[in-house]
Amino acid sequence: MITDINTIINIRDAAKQNGQTVVFTNGCFDIIHPGHCKYLTESRKMGDILIIGLNSDASIGRIKGNGRPVNPELDRAFVLDTLKPVDYVVIFEEDTPFELISQVLPDVLVKGNDYAIEDIIGADVVIDNGGVVRTIPLVAGKSTTSIISRMVDVHT
Repeated sequence: MITDINTIINIRDAAKQNGQTVVFTNGCFDIIHPGHCKYLTESRKMGDILIIGLNSDASIGRIKGNGRPVNPELDRAFVLDTLKPVDYVVIFEEDTPFELISQVLPDVLVKGNDYAIEDIIGADVVIDNGGVVRTIPLVAGKSTTSIISRMVDVHT
């Protein structure tokens, strides 16, 4: 379900009262590919509810530069919402998910293993609140950047 932070906090509170584990990850998810699908499937296995923090169009533009995102935020949110492992999608405007993670306070924070745990934004907040931080191996050769590169190569 595509939702807002207040609903996410209510869902988190209810989940914790029911002894469920809340998992959170975030990203741009600009062009969904098999690497994303594997990542989300593995993330979902770490708990009962998977919440995705999705970078807004404006934040992706600031982070990735001109021409990004390829797909607008509501399209990206819709695609994520239809994927089996995903329970909730919340769009955030900031360049990092720190504020969102600080509000969600998930039991498990997940990122790709291209990040060291100490470099994962929000890891300190999650750990300080009794949660854990996990990394998942990336699928070699599967990235939005490589897809865009191949598309550019085909058209030049």
